[in-house]
Amino acid sequence: MGGVVGVGLVSIHSSEHALPVDSAVGSGERLPLPRDARELVAAVPVALKGVDKLKWYAKRVRDWPDSIRDEIKASMTTLVDEMCRADASDLDMGGPTYQGVVWLRVDGLKVPKPALGRMSVEESNVFLLSQLDARQHVELFERCAVDYGVAVAVEEGAPPRRFRATVFLDNGNLALSQRMLAWKPRTLRSLGFHPVVERGLLFRYLRDGLTLITGVTGSGKSTTLDAIVNANNEDIEAQIIIIAQPLEYIHESKKCAIRHREVGADVATYVDGMVQALRQDPDIVVVGEMRDAQSITTAMELADTGHKVFSTLHTGSAIETIDRIVAEYPPIEQDRIRMRIADIMRCIVCQRLVPAVGGGRILAKEVLWMTPSARSAIKNNNTAEIYQMMWSGHDQGQLTVEQDLYRLLQDGAITAETALAYANNKRRLLKLIQQ
Repeated sequence: MGGVVGVGLVSIHSSEHALPVDSAVGSGERLPLPRDARELVAAVPVALKGVDKLKWYAKRVRDWPDSIRDEIKASMTTLVDEMCRADASDLDMGGPTYQGVVWLRVDGLKVPKPALGRMSVEESNVFLLSQLDARQHVELFERCAVDYGVAVAVEEGAPPRRFRATVFLDNGNLALSQRMLAWKPRTLRSLGFHPVVERGLLFRYLRDGLTLITGVTGSGKSTTLDAIVNANNEDIEAQIIIIAQPLEYIHESKKCAIRHREVGADVATYVDGMVQALRQDPDIVVVGEMRDAQSITTAMELADTGHKVFSTLHTGSAIETIDRIVAEYPPIEQDRIRMRIADIMRCIVCQRLVPAVGGGRILAKEVLWMTPSARSAIKNNNTAEIYQMMWSGHDQGQLTVEQDLYRLLQDGAITAETALAYANNKRRLLKLIQQ
C-alpha cells in the first residue's frame, strides 16, 4: 500500500484474536518514535503529574518543526494500514488501560495486537499530542477530550481513508479511540428499506420534517446518514448542509451542493450551526447528533420551517426515542412536545449491527414510519400502541427489530442465539421462531 512508512511491523494473523492480555504486555517490537520525542519523554520534570505534565509536553510539541511531527504521523499511517488489513472498525491506544499495545476491534470484539508494536505510557502521551494542532490542545485541556476527523492515505491512487477520532484523559494520561469510516457511501437500496420509506428519505418526494437514525454507539448511524445524503446527492438539484463533530465522510457535490461544517472548527455548537443554516439556503440539513433539549428544539424548528432534517439519538427503539425526546423537557411542556413530535416527525430508524454467521456484522433495524395512526398515538400519549402498529404495518413501511432479526435468521445470516440476544421483545421473536 502507498503512503505507508515501513517500520518492520509484523503482519496480523488470525491466531492473535485469541491472544491473552498478559502476553500482549511483554511481546512485540517498539513502535517507532523520533529521537526528539524520546528525549522529550526523558526530560520531563519528575515533579510534574497529570494535566500539568501533558501541558508541558504539548508546549514543546508545538515548537517542533513539521519534519518531526510528520515522522510521528507516518507511524500512525502504518497503524492505520494494519487496521485496514485486519478489517478493524476501531483502533485504541495510550494510557495505562491498553498496557503499551494497540488494540483493534474486529468483528465487534476488541483484542490486543502486540505484533503492531509497543509504546510506553509517556511515549504515547507525546505521540498523541503530536496528532493535534494548537486549537485542539486548548480544547483537550478545557474539556479533557477532543474529537476530530482525520484523513490518511493508505493506498496509492485511492482517496484517503477517513477516521473519527477522540483523544481523552485516562487516569492522568492520554488515550486514543479511532473509528474507521466507510470507504464510500453505501447505496440507499442496500440498506433494505421498504419502498415507502426509501421514497420518504428522498427530498424529491418529501421535502420537510424530521427523520432520526438511532442506536447505540457503533451501530452504523453515520453510515446510514451518508447513504441518505448520497442518494439525494445523486437524485435531485438541492443544497445540503452537514453539521457534525467531527466531520466524517466528505461528500463531493454532484446534483446537490453539499456544505460541511465541523462543530468547533467552522461553527461553535450544533445549535449555532442549525440557527445559521436558516440563512444559508438549505433544502436538507444533517445534524450529527441531538444532545439536549436545546438542540432537539432547534432541530424541530428547522423542520417546522419547511426543511428536511436528519439527525441521530442514542436510543434502542422507536418508542424509546419518542419517550427520550419528551423526557428532555419539564412535565409542564411535555404535552406540547408530543404534539410537535407528531406533527414534524417523519421517520425513526433504530438500528444495530449484529454478529453474522461466518464473521463480520450485519445490519438489523426497526422502522417507524409516521402514519396518521402513529401520530394520533403520540398525541394521546399512547406510545405503547405503536409497537403493535409497527408489527402489523409492513405494507406501510413499518418494521420491528424482531421481524428484521427473524428475516436474517431465516436467511441464514445470523444464529437463533444472536437473534434473541439482540431482540427488544424476546417473547415476540420466540413466537415467530416457533410458528
